[in-house]
Amino acid sequence: MLRFALIGAGFIGSVHATNLAANPGIDFRLVYDVDSQRAQTIAAAHGAAVASTLEEVFDASAIDAVFIASSTDTHAAHLRRAAAAGIAVLCEKPIDLDLDRAREVAAFAQESGVPVMVDFNRRFDRDYAELKRVVDSGGIGKVELIQLTSRGPSMPPLSYVATSGGQMRDQAVHFFDLARWLSGLDPVEVFAAGSALAEPNIVKYDDVDTSAVTLRLPGGALVQIDSVRRTGYGYDERIEVMGSEGMVEARRHRNGAVSRYSGGSVVDDGLHPGWFERVQPTYAAALASFVACVDGGSLEGGTPPAPSLEDGLKAQAIAEAAVLSLRSGRMEPIKY
Repeated sequence: MLRFALIGAGFIGSVHATNLAANPGIDFRLVYDVDSQRAQTIAAAHGAAVASTLEEVFDASAIDAVFIASSTDTHAAHLRRAAAAGIAVLCEKPIDLDLDRAREVAAFAQESGVPVMVDFNRRFDRDYAELKRVVDSGGIGKVELIQLTSRGPSMPPLSYVATSGGQMRDQAVHFFDLARWLSGLDPVEVFAAGSALAEPNIVKYDDVDTSAVTLRLPGGALVQIDSVRRTGYGYDERIEVMGSEGMVEARRHRNGAVSRYSGGSVVDDGLHPGWFERVQPTYAAALASFVACVDGGSLEGGTPPAPSLEDGLKAQAIAEAAVLSLRSGRMEPIKY
């Protein structure tokens, strides 16, 4: 069994803690957070111990793998320290908001040889996995157009926006990764347009809340991504891939399958109230994949985990080019 430590006991840390405790291939040993009370609450709920210092977390004689779910500005330092200690890493995105620093730390981790996975959990969505299978099988011919929708139900607090890196780096980046994964190609250029429609004050943070992004793939195929922070009707996420011989889509998820017919109208169940309710199962699936890749506790000889550090860096490179396009108003090349 993998002896696991969790860094970060906030909301997403609590989600990961539940999955760590439930996975039969994991011995969930330690929780660390700068807020010791939060760490204590999560540890007590799942039978783990509280690490009073990071030295306990990065002790390779007691810990095989660490889940980095702390604040974004700490990811790179924790990743470097885990790699130096020879401890496998499952890391929330991004590696770091500064792409150059992310590249430097990723290179260090890759040289260390420890297994590292970036938690782009949407790759583990059941419907998206089927989409990928159909595309890879040639079932729709050559990919020509991919359309992705990412629409959140309500604006996050401006305090969150201030440290998030903005819509391209925080929200759309998941779909930049999905575009690469589904197509098997690295986009070569990007055009992004955005507006502040839901929250005008978001411009104070050089950000937008409503955007449309076009990616051009090698060979000329296109990807379109629309991202919205506030819909007013629930969480709306879907993907459509059109090829030379057909089309495959993963439709929006409703929170039920009941339709009510009355008085000449039909009332259907609505969408999930938030993003978490829609994607919750993918977190456990991503963790299970990571455990399988490091071969049930053996850090040598396992299948390299994916999404990889390279995947994380490439999605972030697309996000950086998209931010530049938002500011320039031009199609921008993507520099990997």
